[in-house]
Amino acid sequence: MGREWDESDVRIRPNKKGSRPRTKDRPAHQDAVIGRIITVDRGRYTAVVDEATAQERVLIAARARELRRSPVVVGDFVALVGDTSGEPDTLARLVRIEERRTLLRRSADDSDPVERVLVANADQLVIVVASANPEPRTGFIDRALVAAYDAGLEPLLLITKTDVKEPTELLAHYAQLDLAVLLSKTTGTQSSAGSADLLGDAVEQLRDRLDGKVSVLVGHSGVGKSTMVNALTGSQRATGGVNAVTGRGRHTSSSALALRLEDAQPGSWIIDTPGIRSFGLAHVDPNRILRAFDDLEPGIEDCPRGCKHDDEAPECGLDSWVESGQAGDGGAERLASYRRLLNAIRASAW
Repeated sequence: MGREWDESDVRIRPNKKGSRPRTKDRPAHQDAVIGRIITVDRGRYTAVVDEATAQERVLIAARARELRRSPVVVGDFVALVGDTSGEPDTLARLVRIEERRTLLRRSADDSDPVERVLVANADQLVIVVASANPEPRTGFIDRALVAAYDAGLEPLLLITKTDVKEPTELLAHYAQLDLAVLLSKTTGTQSSAGSADLLGDAVEQLRDRLDGKVSVLVGHSGVGKSTMVNALTGSQRATGGVNAVTGRGRHTSSSALALRLEDAQPGSWIIDTPGIRSFGLAHVDPNRILRAFDDLEPGIEDCPRGCKHDDEAPECGLDSWVESGQAGDGGAERLASYRRLLNAIRASAW
């Protein structure tokens, strides 16, 4: 008969890299310091730690290997270990992303399933458009409003270059909406910083609304975002004009950057984002889009059960609501915009 085998005959081959058992448990890093990410550049993260104290400092960090699949964005609060002194030529290690209060996202277009995380932990979204040069696009504003409400941010519309053209039609388009609107003028001349000087009290009005909050500025290139940021923070962000052939602005900001609001209470930050061409909403639930159209929303009370609110929906209450003038003079255009967004997002989900 052959030999009988038991567990004592089993031989474990030693691990060439060591005999320490592998585990998914990570260190808690109880001694980590918490910092606010203010910019991201090619795998390096700039953070402010001990904010608003005598020990406040800025340091550079690299992301730990276990976080390489987790996006770290401007506005994130993160745990940092290693050399957190902030001294020149030092590098801390970013080991944890703290829980986020809010998260502003977009996709490249409505058919792209991959969402881009733009900013974390913001309080409000300042949508910047020019009254002219480049012409304002209500489709972009509507998309930004949807993204703001989806992220839990309070939206604010800032219209620049109102001395070039009165934004009468644009204001009428959003007259029925519960949306704060600020108007800004420029002299058209260049200041010593290379940007157009601002006229009127728009800067102070905006400063009052930003004080004590984290605010994100979004808009197409050339609308004056960086000019306003420079006026509010004392920074020297590059500014640019508009291409005379395409009518589009030239990109002047290449990455998002958080800057402290001057003469404001602690925690007041402005996040300037690069000019964007589109604001895809593939990540947004179609049922939540109507929150950005509160001038239309009451109309769904008269909708039949299961109404989809699109162009082919029979007896949709939104049609009668607009026809009766309840949504204002711009109601028909607003309803058309809502349905375009609704159809685009539903089509991308199929």
